[in-house]
Amino acid sequence: MKFQRILVPVAGNEADDEAIKLACHLTKRDKGKIWAIYVITVSRTLPLDAEIEPEKIKAEEILDHAKSIAEEQDYEVETDLLQSREAGPTIVDDAVEREVDLILMGVKYKRRFGQFNLGSVVPYVLENAPCRVILYHQYAA
Repeated sequence: MKFQRILVPVAGNEADDEAIKLACHLTKRDKGKIWAIYVITVSRTLPLDAEIEPEKIKAEEILDHAKSIAEEQDYEVETDLLQSREAGPTIVDDAVEREVDLILMGVKYKRRFGQFNLGSVVPYVLENAPCRVILYHQYAA
């Protein structure tokens, strides 16, 4: 499979690093394009364009880290910081807008009520993505 345009939503966990590395590996031969995005979810009690400074600083650090991981792989990644009410629809909309071939998501191992849980973002993206989706699952011993 060839992937020319890959979208990598990042959340600031260890799985993000491996997802960025994998995206670089998948596109390097064909010199494809990679975007790393971070979505700040804004509470409904605030306006959508509210400046949430602590969250914005955290997001910029995460995106800078994603860039540095790509640079270690001798690759350049574009980054973007988005704000919305929900991350899932924003990721899908961004994938449509950029006409990506692949959404590559790092998934951290989470438990809820004693069972493995993907949360709400991953299932939404899997159900509504306009392209292929690869999940990189972070192993937890």
